[in-house]
Amino acid sequence: MKRALITGITGQDGAYLSQFLLGKGYEVWGFLRRSASAEVIDSRLRWLGIERDIRMIDGDLLDLSAIIRAVQESKPHEVYNLGAQSFVKTSWNQPLLTGMATGMGAANMLEGVRIAAPEARFYQASSSEMYGLIQEPIQSETTPFYPRSPYAAAKLYAHWMTVNYRESFGLHASSGILFNHESPLRGIEFVTRKVTDAVARIKLGLASELPMGNLDAKRDWGHARDYVKAMWLMLQQDKADDYVVATGVTTTVGEMARAAFAHVGLNAEDYIKIDPAFLRPAEVDVLHGNATKAKEKLGWVAETSLAAMIAEMVDADIARHKKRIG
Repeated sequence: MKRALITGITGQDGAYLSQFLLGKGYEVWGFLRRSASAEVIDSRLRWLGIERDIRMIDGDLLDLSAIIRAVQESKPHEVYNLGAQSFVKTSWNQPLLTGMATGMGAANMLEGVRIAAPEARFYQASSSEMYGLIQEPIQSETTPFYPRSPYAAAKLYAHWMTVNYRESFGLHASSGILFNHESPLRGIEFVTRKVTDAVARIKLGLASELPMGNLDAKRDWGHARDYVKAMWLMLQQDKADDYVVATGVTTTVGEMARAAFAHVGLNAEDYIKIDPAFLRPAEVDVLHGNATKAKEKLGWVAETSLAAMIAEMVDADIARHKKRIG
């Protein structure tokens, strides 16, 4: 039986990846930072009905000794580093924490694997935010990076450390440069889930408007359930490498919001209110991924359309609120 160790296992990607690997017969271990919200921390795993199928190990990405012990205990064939401070807006308010958790945390994981399980295959969750002020209209693995937030800068450090450990120590270490990917398990602080949750509350009469920031920003949105498969495929290759994972389709924030309202028969313009508080200090205007390499080398393609994903998210949020209000 193959064993996988996942950091960030209670997040959106960690939950879907766990479900995917369990379906393939893996023994799945989670590296978990304990917090005051312990009673709800595994809510995504419970949503998928897999919380009892995962073996948890306490630890923190900033504690190399805990990482080494977790690797020694789980004896993983594959390590997926998904843990991070991953909310871009928060990274301006907590730049040092973001640098430590998102950047140094990845370096700690790489060092822990190098010391305790050098034969394990390692996946680093890189981000399209690293492209930032885009240097090419469509971004591929060879597009220069230009990060525009503390989060993106931290992710860039983690990305290049992964390359460095691959080239310096011979680790089978790959990075997935994932463009925006969403699902019903997305955190409420992210724009897609913020929209679908608001649409659900407005439809049910629990809210009357949706405050938004920049509606003109363009993103390449896919479904997290599709994207975790790409992570796994990278670690099945003979040679480690870096891959862009994207749909190749861009949509504005405004168009995404209108699709969500249209799904429940409402007109977005009647409810969206622009609030300057939601504007970023430095905006990433356009992200548009070229996943040709992933298609050709991994055989991976995005399977879920934006419309289908947004509909799934709205329906899930309506179900959540109906359950809450009885």
